[in-house]
Amino acid sequence: MSKEPTAIETRELQQGSFVFRERETGQTAFLISEGEVEILKIVNEREVILGVVGKGGMFGEMALISNKPRMASARVSKDVKLMVITQGMFEGRLGKLDPFSRALIEVLSDYVRTATDKLGVGIRFS
Repeated sequence: MSKEPTAIETRELQQGSFVFRERETGQTAFLISEGEVEILKIVNEREVILGVVGKGGMFGEMALISNKPRMASARVSKDVKLMVITQGMFEGRLGKLDPFSRALIEVLSDYVRTATDKLGVGIRFS
């Protein structure tokens, strides 16, 4: 298991910048200390905003939990300052949880991923 670093990396991005894109390999999650990020997915060749994450919110964790490609993109909607959570930091925290809590997180993660993957089925835009 990786050792947790003592210093947390920060990133500042401007409105319109992508933090990551759908289907990329995810090795980091993010906490927002300032600003706002929208989570979006391409469905039937159109952008669908799944949600907006503001100050104090976390995003990108699904790829760390499931070790699968990003299921959506994250784009800055208001200039943002992010704290970067590495795979090692994330696993270090998860490793401290009891087996029930870890299993529950994995089950919920799979449920969210499956529901999001089904989002495009039967959706039509006019």
